[in-house]
Amino acid sequence: MVKPPLLLVGNFLSTQGTNRTMAEEFADRLAGAGYALITTSRLRSRFPRLVDMLWTAFSRRKDYQVAYVEVYSGPSFLWAEMVCGLLGILSKPYILTLHGGNLPDFARRWPGHVRRLLKHAKVVTAPSRYLQEAIRPYRDDIVLLPNPLEIKEYPFRLRAVPVPHLVWLRAFHTIYNPQLAPQVIAALRDIFPDTHLTMIGPDKGDGALQETQASIEKLGLQKNIEIVPGIPKSEVPEYLGRADIFINTTNVDNTPVSVLEAMACGLCVVSTNVGGIPYLLNDEEDALLVPPDDPEAMAFAVRRILTEPGLAVRLSQNARNKVEQFDWSVILPQWEALFLQVINGQGEEQS
Repeated sequence: MVKPPLLLVGNFLSTQGTNRTMAEEFADRLAGAGYALITTSRLRSRFPRLVDMLWTAFSRRKDYQVAYVEVYSGPSFLWAEMVCGLLGILSKPYILTLHGGNLPDFARRWPGHVRRLLKHAKVVTAPSRYLQEAIRPYRDDIVLLPNPLEIKEYPFRLRAVPVPHLVWLRAFHTIYNPQLAPQVIAALRDIFPDTHLTMIGPDKGDGALQETQASIEKLGLQKNIEIVPGIPKSEVPEYLGRADIFINTTNVDNTPVSVLEAMACGLCVVSTNVGGIPYLLNDEEDALLVPPDDPEAMAFAVRRILTEPGLAVRLSQNARNKVEQFDWSVILPQWEALFLQVINGQGEEQS
């Protein structure tokens, strides 16, 4: 199989102290499969980051055949627009991949910009059926390619007799609503006094961490809730393995990798039913879904897992079965086929 040299334009920021991104993992997998890669950008500040992306795409134009560009909402969308405009001038074919639970709302506010950007890509991909369907009005041939995991790195344990040990794994940011978690634990404590929640994630600096800590103190949950700063990716399976129930409190979401990781480990997942979550999880089959910002509903779902015969086993096993479809061994060959398709001129811009 011909392996074209690639330009990857996206988030490569782990050297700046952020969590390792899907783009970085993707780059490592492609390099391991024998692809020659150019990546950009590792700069965090907005303007230098944009300049670096544009300069890399231009100055290395003879060193790549196909570009892969991540598309997010907000300022990042402008980066994608400008980079793709330059790629068009250079006659370089490119693949766009959509990211972020806010992208559908952004598209509704800026439909012309979104439609123009997607129109000229040879291929557009989405990691979730939610984004695929939400962005379909702007381009109707979006390819579904889920965010992959290395499943073997996540030891599976069937939660046959779960205990009230819970885990929360996201960034401390308002959109993920971490402040809901202490309220859930407060609603559980009277029935299950030994309930314990580990909240893992970096502080995004918008006050969500401080509000969560204040709520823990106000509710007297210092012995029930432990907050752990962001951890290395390699330690995620170990931390998840200590718990039996994973709670996802978010108000905005797409296809969160943390939920997939929890499913791979066999945790019973309780999540708000927002954004792409209902497209990823089947209520009562591989997770329990509840309305957003409803601590009583989430606490009741947790109580069901702890007390309802057979429920935990069903959720745990079905979750693992589903997430095995997201293994790198399944997804990477599909990406390679797309690159080959573009090189062979089979990818098409929309008219």
